[in-house]
Amino acid sequence: MVLNKKNLLWLILSLLIIILDQLSKHWMITNLTYGEPWVILPMFNLTLTNNPGAAFNFLSSADGWQRWLFTAIAIFVSIYILFWLMYAAKRDYLTKIGLSLVLGGAIGNLCDRLHYGFVIDFIQVHYKNWYFPDFNLADSAITVGAIFIIVTLLFNRGKQ
Repeated sequence: MVLNKKNLLWLILSLLIIILDQLSKHWMITNLTYGEPWVILPMFNLTLTNNPGAAFNFLSSADGWQRWLFTAIAIFVSIYILFWLMYAAKRDYLTKIGLSLVLGGAIGNLCDRLHYGFVIDFIQVHYKNWYFPDFNLADSAITVGAIFIIVTLLFNRGKQ
């Protein structure tokens, strides 16, 4: 593995995401009552919820086996991303930022699955009676990171 000072910076970014994610979840667990919204803005609440499934509550009603499936997937994906991050082109900063964000988010949610058996969500966006699935900082980091990776893959094709 190519672990040098520059690649260490990307791992520090991932670690920062993990720490912020876990601290925010700890704060929410400590200060919110499960399922009771804390209204921040007319379309934005903080609401403590659990997600035993994956994105958009995929397989959340399964019998518990999904915990181990999603744990295994998160471990595999994290290892893959770690290698991709270490061997990505030296000046491909947007990809490296994206990979670091996805890695940090994946490990943040992995920590929840291993500790609680589900992922802790608390960000709730809604309009009238329509609610977007609840999410957390790790999910946000994964989404932003994936957008960065997709943009670089679409617009840097053939440049490296």
